[in-house]
Amino acid sequence: MNKLLKQSLFLGAMTISAVCGAFETPQIADNSDQKHYQTKMYAQGVEIPWGMTQLPSGDLLVTDRKGELRVIRDGKLLADKVGGLPEIVAQGQGGLLDIALHPDYEKNGWLYITFASPQGEGEGTNTALMRAKYDAKNITITHQNMLYKGSDNTTKRHHFGSRIAFDDKGYVYFSIGDRGERDRKPQDLSLDGGKVYRLHDDGRIPTDNPFVGQANAKTATYSYGHRNPQGMAKHPKTGEIWLHEHGPKGGDEINLVAAGKNYGWPVISYGVNYSGSKFTELTEKRGMEQPLHHWTPSIAPSGMVFVTSDKYPHWQGKILVGSLKFHYLVLVDVTENSVKGQSKIFEGIGRVRSLMQGNDGYLYVGTDGGGIKRIEPKN
Repeated sequence: MNKLLKQSLFLGAMTISAVCGAFETPQIADNSDQKHYQTKMYAQGVEIPWGMTQLPSGDLLVTDRKGELRVIRDGKLLADKVGGLPEIVAQGQGGLLDIALHPDYEKNGWLYITFASPQGEGEGTNTALMRAKYDAKNITITHQNMLYKGSDNTTKRHHFGSRIAFDDKGYVYFSIGDRGERDRKPQDLSLDGGKVYRLHDDGRIPTDNPFVGQANAKTATYSYGHRNPQGMAKHPKTGEIWLHEHGPKGGDEINLVAAGKNYGWPVISYGVNYSGSKFTELTEKRGMEQPLHHWTPSIAPSGMVFVTSDKYPHWQGKILVGSLKFHYLVLVDVTENSVKGQSKIFEGIGRVRSLMQGNDGYLYVGTDGGGIKRIEPKN
């Protein structure tokens, strides 16, 4: 074998090794990452706590997917439901979804919610993003302002997305899932669905969004080729937006959201149909992004938060992800742009729907039918 051929084979092997190594998924370890902390029941009464946020007063605003916005004060669910909500269709996986405060909430009072809306043309619903203000005295929503409504309504009852996050520049991001139209929406830039969107905080479309000026493209789109993102958070150091999304049977992903990038669904995937049959032979393709991490088998991730609070010194800089399927939390060790490892904590905590680090520094865990727990340091 001549020297040039040896070098070519060596470089090829190194390239394959680097590619494979970059996308190997660390196994979920059982270790002592939770030994310093415990979970305590904080509040009950919200059936499916899809989203949570904490007001400066300390009150929690919690969305119930069935279409109710509730207030929790000092661990007690207030009897009065929040009034003034828009028309919400609570069917299947749709309903009242995420909620987030504007980064300058104390100055401007804006809060943001996503929900299944019937507005627009066609029968059915699609995901909408609205901003409004909360009148604590009268327990009602005021100043409603629809910022974006996914068009092309559908009667399909799943894959609405939808999480909300703000970056350091004040842009708001939110997700709409593929709405059960896998082979039509995620790869078509002229259609809503299977996308992450970026807007100014008042709903205007940024002029530097990646598809502004492109014919027949939804110019609010920031990235595409997503299946059903139900976790989104800003990296505390880089300011970049991370998300996770449901795969089918296998192939749940963590992705670093970047302008104009195609994340491949359903052309590439590490998952298969729920029946076990394949819908694609590809796990990678030129022009499509690889996930930073994938869970195969699926954990059904929901909720995502970077831990920055000094109440959790052993977890700072890591990500917490909830598992709907296995009823535990996953503590993910990350760098600025990669996943280093992961561990399973608080097995049996319940079907985790939402996660929040509150203004008070505590981590809150919303579980379907199991109440809202708070993670506290052990004495």
